[in-house]
Amino acid sequence: MRKLFAATAAITLVAGTAYAMSGAANEPETTGWEARDKVTITHPEWSKDAVLYQINTRHFTPEGTFAAAQEQLPRLKELGVDILWLMPIHPIGEEKRKGTLGSPYAVRDYYAVNPEFGTEEDFRAFVDAAHAQGFKVILDLVANHTAWDNDLAAQHPDWYEKDWKGDFRPTPWWDWSDIIDLDWSKPGVREHVGGAMEYWVREFGVDGYRADVAGYVPLDFWETARARLEAIRPVFMLGEVQETAFHHAAFDATYAWDWHNTSKNVAQGKGNATSFYGYYAENESLWPRSAMRMTYIENHDSNAWEGTMEENYGPALEAMTALSFTGEGLPLIHNGMEACNAKRLKFFEHDPIDWSQGDDCTYGDLLEALIDFRKANPVLANGQWGARMHKLETDRPEQVFAWARRDEGNKVVGLFNFSGEAVRVTPTSALADGSYSAFPDDRPVTVNEGEPITLPAWGYLLLSAKE
Repeated sequence: MRKLFAATAAITLVAGTAYAMSGAANEPETTGWEARDKVTITHPEWSKDAVLYQINTRHFTPEGTFAAAQEQLPRLKELGVDILWLMPIHPIGEEKRKGTLGSPYAVRDYYAVNPEFGTEEDFRAFVDAAHAQGFKVILDLVANHTAWDNDLAAQHPDWYEKDWKGDFRPTPWWDWSDIIDLDWSKPGVREHVGGAMEYWVREFGVDGYRADVAGYVPLDFWETARARLEAIRPVFMLGEVQETAFHHAAFDATYAWDWHNTSKNVAQGKGNATSFYGYYAENESLWPRSAMRMTYIENHDSNAWEGTMEENYGPALEAMTALSFTGEGLPLIHNGMEACNAKRLKFFEHDPIDWSQGDDCTYGDLLEALIDFRKANPVLANGQWGARMHKLETDRPEQVFAWARRDEGNKVVGLFNFSGEAVRVTPTSALADGSYSAFPDDRPVTVNEGEPITLPAWGYLLLSAKE
């Protein structure tokens, strides 16, 4: 029997080989290896070259209200930002609250406005005024968890996850003791939170959402929510997650945590210019071409828990900021950055930004100039609208991060000295050869292969040309 089985297997193998090479009539008509794009969402046209601005209503003005924030809209218009991201606007839980005022991410009611900030009509007035001045407004949505005293906990205790004792539980492992996790296997949870998302878009004209800890909520919920919101109006979705699949049918943009961490490490001497290679290689090879990845210097979390932008970046701040605005990515300005905010804002308290703290602050001027530069150069646009970054080879790769972005009508070249010493760097390829205007003063600069360029410590050179 053993010999017979072996002989049969051999015949089968031979026959299989012969079949595979024969081109038999019952073979598939197509190979099945055609390229397929998994991305099904369409970015709203107004996100093409948009810059995000994050507002923590509690800190943004001395009053900490929507009405006071509304008065600042002309200043933000002058700065040049496009999409205003409001941190959670909902009432905050009192049970197990942290600090005096609690965390905005401990939501007591998804369908109401925090009276600390004003009334629903105050919020509506803010959104209407923002739209009138050309802004889009997205809300911070906290889907993963609620406050302990959210009415849902009493009305639908089965909608929440439980610990080993059968009690409500905060998100595992973190110290988020002021919240309890929802159970996303329950259809009622999805309908309630998804319905709230639709409510603010339909009734108040909100233009989308920033989704808190988006990766802790099932992806299929976000995909369903996106489709339902699109049936109302085009929206923009930013997810606090770093996974490619979230770009397929749910989010326009996600967090570039790897970029943020790499930029801090390089600024603090824990890496060099080549440390960015891994991020940008993965960005080009793994992520969807249309993905917008938020390359940020600071947000509310980093300011409160990691340090101020000066603490994190020191003398590298301006160069890293320039890269965040001109490399592939979606730039973010956290409120107060433009005023050189030098303090860690207290997360659970009313801690207004001191807008007059930097009389000699020029960082806001840099941000405004970088926004103008982005919008003047189409190759720097977001997602699929912008051009790919091509590595510019030089003789100083460990000190200088160099690249070019180009299409038929526009070209931008960037050289960044990510070291604490001045450097003479020589391009060793012809990629950047040409005549340019330099940022920010438009002075003429010519680049040629083999000709050295001098960059100061933590200095950079941004060049643009229309072809």
